[in-house]
Amino acid sequence: MAFFSKKDNVALDMQSISTLISEGCILDGNLKAPAFARIDGQITGDVMIDEGLIIGEKGSILGNVITKEMVIYGTVNGNLNVNSLEIKSTGKVSGEIRTQTLAVENGAIYNGSLSMTQNNKLAESHKISKASAQKVIEV
Repeated sequence: MAFFSKKDNVALDMQSISTLISEGCILDGNLKAPAFARIDGQITGDVMIDEGLIIGEKGSILGNVITKEMVIYGTVNGNLNVNSLEIKSTGKVSGEIRTQTLAVENGAIYNGSLSMTQNNKLAESHKISKASAQKVIEV
């Protein structure tokens, strides 16, 4: 029945952007946003976006990223924990990637380690191991 059919997935590039760090903007600190974001400026700090993130060609992040979907045209130096990742031909990534799906265009640069899984178990185990590490530190 049509009542319970899944919504058609809309490409991340076509989503309505609720947060924009434009070219020339510099953010020193962590960024957290509830929906979709685009970064064309520079961020030094961790980035947590609930739905999806686009890094423009002139955009850069020096820090870790957690989001569902991510498209990289610019530069990321840090660890990525995402469900779906696309690194475009102008994209550059240095760090550990944890993802379910990965697409890399010719010309893209990636240096680091990659962990892939077909479901969310990897993300769940990463959260659990982080929580365990924090408890050990707190004790």
